[in-house]
Amino acid sequence: MMKIMNKNIFLLPAVLLTCSAKAQATHEGLNKVSRNHRIVVDSVIQTTNYTYLHGIENDTARWLAVPSMEANAGSTYYYIGGMPMTQFKSTELKRTFDLVLFLGGVSEEPITPDGLAHPHGDNAHGTGDKSYKHTPAAETKTTVHIAPGEGCLSIAQLIASKDSCAGKTVRVKGQVTKYNEGIMNKNWLHLQDGSDNNGKFDLVVTTNATAKVGDVVTLEGKVTLNKDFGYGYSFEVILQDAIVK
Repeated sequence: MMKIMNKNIFLLPAVLLTCSAKAQATHEGLNKVSRNHRIVVDSVIQTTNYTYLHGIENDTARWLAVPSMEANAGSTYYYIGGMPMTQFKSTELKRTFDLVLFLGGVSEEPITPDGLAHPHGDNAHGTGDKSYKHTPAAETKTTVHIAPGEGCLSIAQLIASKDSCAGKTVRVKGQVTKYNEGIMNKNWLHLQDGSDNNGKFDLVVTTNATAKVGDVVTLEGKVTLNKDFGYGYSFEVILQDAIVK
């Protein structure tokens, strides 16, 4: 059984032939195998949220970025798809990469049609196939107690009333517990305020504003449900295009 190293994954469109259903499935499976990439890692950089892998693929040196994982120089990994980011600036590393390929995960073995069709448990991805949804890894609950500001919903209230809030602009206040800059042309942050709705206490927000972990911010944005950005990023509730208030 294929061992998948991480959850998230990025995509490439599948190519389907207009013939019989059986022939389509066969062709699609072969096509996905042909998209396998193999890289031999020669160096690893760990950051708070990402593992950067540098290695050689077909005599070409490249950087990959995946959600945090254990990795060692000398390891060989396989992947499909990916989202290239040019002149990517890592605030944490204080360096700019000419090119980084962002992935949701890598596999220790070639990714097969069976592996694509039958993901295993929580480590389901590593396939590059948009048909799969990703449930983000459980966040660690931070000990904070932030009262909602004027006109704000608590995060628990927003989650509890998500259906009635869908498509509406709401305001929330919380502490930034995670921050990633410049992914898909947005800054991504996680907010917590200490409230909890059936174990759900973390809100993902996209914004053009900058922040740092530990900041307490008030943000206003549009509530979107079951948002699938592709590339393995799918969220039950997300606050999009938020502005600082």
